Amino acid sequence: MHNGQKVVDVHGHMTTPPQFRGHLAGMVAQNTAGWGKLDISDEQLEAAQARHLKVMDERNIDLQLLGPRPIAMWQWLRPFLQADWCTKTNDVIAQICKLHPDRFVGMAQLPQSRERDTRNCIPEFERCVKELGFVGAYVNPDPGADKQTPGMADEYWYPLYEKSVELDAPLMVHPSTSHDPRIEHIPANYQMNNYIEEFLAMHILAHSNVFEVFPRLKIIICHCGGALNRFIPTDHHISQKDLRNNLFYDACAYDTDFLTAAIKQRGVDQMCFGTEAPGSGGAKRLDTGRPSDDLVPVIDSLEFLTAEDKLKIFQKNPLKVFTRVKLPN
Repeated sequence: MHNGQKVVDVHGHMTTPPQFRGHLAGMVAQNTAGWGKLDISDEQLEAAQARHLKVMDERNIDLQLLGPRPIAMWQWLRPFLQADWCTKTNDVIAQICKLHPDRFVGMAQLPQSRERDTRNCIPEFERCVKELGFVGAYVNPDPGADKQTPGMADEYWYPLYEKSVELDAPLMVHPSTSHDPRIEHIPANYQMNNYIEEFLAMHILAHSNVFEVFPRLKIIICHCGGALNRFIPTDHHISQKDLRNNLFYDACAYDTDFLTAAIKQRGVDQMCFGTEAPGSGGAKRLDTGRPSDDLVPVIDSLEFLTAEDKLKIFQKNPLKVFTRVKLPN
């Protein structure tokens, strides 16, 4: 809660017991789709959720949109393996949401592959929304982890955009692992790949005609869009289009100076609350001793934001973007 209003976190990743990724290891080792049976009991999942829910409570998060852990999506796998792993991942997300329908809402993993265009993703996207009750889907701009997938303005993406509009289920841009050898010496270099791919996706979408072709398409880019613009708004590198109904960002950034600048650059009306908690934001703030992903008090402390601005970020904007989300009583 924030000032008596529920806080909606659009950026959460599933928490699972060890056998979840163990099953993936077995699939990869056997190179066999449908290898074994992924059977995780409610009791096993509940034990894994205990810490997750504790983290949410400690950070004043009432409802979290729960998706896959991007580093566990493994979309560079051969398509026949990826499709099987994707289905199993979504089934586990749905199982978690069923255990705690007042705390979690599902976001789909899609069976993306640079070897197939996005029509490959349509059946699973429809299943997740229509049968599992999910409200959107994650998209990885570089599923092959090799920079060979067409950019997000390419018609390669159009079938997925069309289906997103039809289902009223927005797409969340969240990259994953990169196999770029130049960044191998950087610890947790998938985070570096996040910056790069999110910033590129933002500018590719902003400067293309995607939202003219799909005027009702809504895309949200994680981590404030990855990086800050360094030019003034009238510069030719910054789109002059009105994207207020189409392109959004989450506020999942832990450095306060960066987050402040990002909100000012993107605009309050485009920002949705996001934490990725529990996830990569466990480092303690030197001034408060609190984890860096405890973002409600950080955003609440930003003096340039009005009370209405904060309510927009914490609740109104997430509900505006993800219209399928209904707040529990």
